[in-house]
Amino acid sequence: MTGFELAPGESIHVPSVPGWSGRIWARTGCTFDASGAGACRTGDCGGRLECGGIGATPPASLFEITIGQGDEKDFYDVSFVDGYNLPLVAAPLGVHGSCNATGCASDINIGCPKELQVSGEEEGTAGGVVACKSACEAFGLDQYCCSGEFANPTTCRPSFYSSIFKRACPRAYSYAFDDGTSTFTCKAFEYSIIFCPNASVMDQSNDTFITSPSILKSSKKIPSHGHSHSSSPNIQVPFYVAVMVLLLPFYFIKD
Repeated sequence: MTGFELAPGESIHVPSVPGWSGRIWARTGCTFDASGAGACRTGDCGGRLECGGIGATPPASLFEITIGQGDEKDFYDVSFVDGYNLPLVAAPLGVHGSCNATGCASDINIGCPKELQVSGEEEGTAGGVVACKSACEAFGLDQYCCSGEFANPTTCRPSFYSSIFKRACPRAYSYAFDDGTSTFTCKAFEYSIIFCPNASVMDQSNDTFITSPSILKSSKKIPSHGHSHSSSPNIQVPFYVAVMVLLLPFYFIKD
């Protein structure tokens, strides 16, 4: 399963295996026919309900994970390198040792600079800002894309625009070489991937997210190590979630 609809508060289990690597993101403003053909205003993947290995069209908020094998830890992050469309929090559950949640509940669209905005009107529909582009997508310059002579962490530094993302969401990737504060490791039983969380705050004393039980209860489960991750929306309209597998051939099976 590489694409499915989520209604407000709905949840689904999506399995994975050790060594699995992939991305999960939400698509908004979608319309699909009975054959699964259509389009989404944000996060589209080739105009299909089932993405079939096609990545998200920027801008889109991404959850990225590689599941460890054996005693290896998982590596995971929330990335806004390709822009932002929805608030996204990812929390490891049933952990071995100390692990951190990542992502952010802030609505970056509210403070998105005009030159980065994607509005409903631009897509031919009424509405406000539906997504916030990365500076790389908006301007295509090497210093924003960390390409060409800027293709290393020494020359590609945080920009004015990436700093907007970083201030709003300190744990999420804001540009390509933002590894130090944005990549996390854990040995977890499952992960809760929460789109548009209705209550989530940062406890500054221990640097961990406190997420309300009502959010975690309505989670989409995605097994890790034969157990489960989870993904859950708290948004007032349905949207579509996409899953893209990286590196390994693997097929999702709906519970």
